[in-house]
Amino acid sequence: MSRWDTSNIPDQSGRTVIVTGANSGLGAVTARALAAAGAQVIMACRDEVKARAVANSIGERAQVRRLDLADLSSVREFAASIDRADVLINNAGVMAVPLRRTADGFEMQIGTNHLGHFALTGLLLDKIADRVVTVASGAHIIGKIDAADLNWERRRYNRWAAYGQAKLANLLFTYELQRRLTAAGSSKLALASHPGYAATDLQSHTETFMDKVMVVGNRVLAQSAEMGALGSLYAATATDVAPGGYYGPTGLGGARGYPVACKSSAASRDEVTAGRLWELSEQLTKVTFPFAER
Repeated sequence: MSRWDTSNIPDQSGRTVIVTGANSGLGAVTARALAAAGAQVIMACRDEVKARAVANSIGERAQVRRLDLADLSSVREFAASIDRADVLINNAGVMAVPLRRTADGFEMQIGTNHLGHFALTGLLLDKIADRVVTVASGAHIIGKIDAADLNWERRRYNRWAAYGQAKLANLLFTYELQRRLTAAGSSKLALASHPGYAATDLQSHTETFMDKVMVVGNRVLAQSAEMGALGSLYAATATDVAPGGYYGPTGLGGARGYPVACKSSAASRDEVTAGRLWELSEQLTKVTFPFAER
């Protein structure tokens, strides 16, 4: 797997891949690479104008469908429009935004990054033939799941702690999904990836001085979005992935490099917390996975 890049993507002809947040950044790079390898790509995006511009640059292998992960009615509408797909890539996300709430009252970061993708995956799981890839982050190491106040209704809001919680939730969800798929006798795979420190627009929405700091960081320290997308592309297409695997760069403390199998925090491997988060996510989204009753 050393120096794996887009030239190593197996032929994707005949396969359909859903990529959330494909209108910019890592998602747009992912969509372009998959289409170039022969896949039909469904770009699931809130900003349809930007998404169509990207789709037009890709050509006939890309199509745009509206999906707002911060609105569960939109998630349900999108899921109902899908007949089948081979891979779902849960890529969309927000980072360190001011305290805001989704249409359903969830804190925006946990609501978009985790609960929206949790609901989407549950609603689509029977239609996904091969694998689900969820894009996490090295920031999961600062995360802590507060099951009693997941949506920051009683705690004083901290945007970075909220981001860490959401990214930790991505990994807890992935590992628990794989355990449940395995227990159900399914051959489907749940995988996670991270982009390292990649230069995208994700870092420019904190609405604080950090936006300017991270613009400089993007220029000086970050690797390109093309490099950052390799982890999710590997997880989505490689034939030698491990069930429940986590892939991304490990250079410079996980900030740069080609994708390899990665380790994640002990908290991300806590099966008790994963089970509690799963139950809470079902309650909040009112989405029950097909195999939920074991």
